[in-house]
Amino acid sequence: MYTIKNAVVTEQIINKSRFITYLFPVATEDEAKAKLEEIRIKHADATHNCYCYIVGDTANIMKFSDDGEPSGTAGVVIYNCLEKNNLTNVLAIVTRYFGGIKLGAGGLVRAYSSSTAMAVEAAEISEIIHYAKVKITCDYSNLGLVEKHLSEYEIVNKTFSQKVEIEFIIPEPLVEDLKAKLIDYTKDSILFEILEIFNSI
Repeated sequence: MYTIKNAVVTEQIINKSRFITYLFPVATEDEAKAKLEEIRIKHADATHNCYCYIVGDTANIMKFSDDGEPSGTAGVVIYNCLEKNNLTNVLAIVTRYFGGIKLGAGGLVRAYSSSTAMAVEAAEISEIIHYAKVKITCDYSNLGLVEKHLSEYEIVNKTFSQKVEIEFIIPEPLVEDLKAKLIDYTKDSILFEILEIFNSI
């Protein structure tokens, strides 16, 4: 999955209608709703404020609205553009000021699709990577071997007492492979604990 790093605003005129597109990075549904309300207040005089937000590591929270446009011509179109780009933790709002010329259903779909695509194209997009914070507890006799295998990861803490405790950060998909290797190499004499899973972009 991917997300956007910064807010983006783009604009285009189609048959005298003005389409302003906002993209915001959002971490929660509440944040998406708050941003949406800000834009609705800012553009209270707009004909429509159509939107879609997608939130969650697996894009499991999603909502969209046509805001008065014919059903299926705006909200779902915005969603399709975001989904096609594998985006999550994002809010897209397309504000329309009607210019006097009706676009028809097909024209509206094209307008909302191109407006959203233009904003996505302008955004700085980053992959969401899951990291794990792991603690290894080992005997001093295995310290050299363990440190050798952790050399490419970020060590965040080391504690020396009866045994050595090392806390480090590793990409989450690599955890099980490293765990299996270290347990094998140390003949199952280490303790391997996952302390936390978190995202980084």
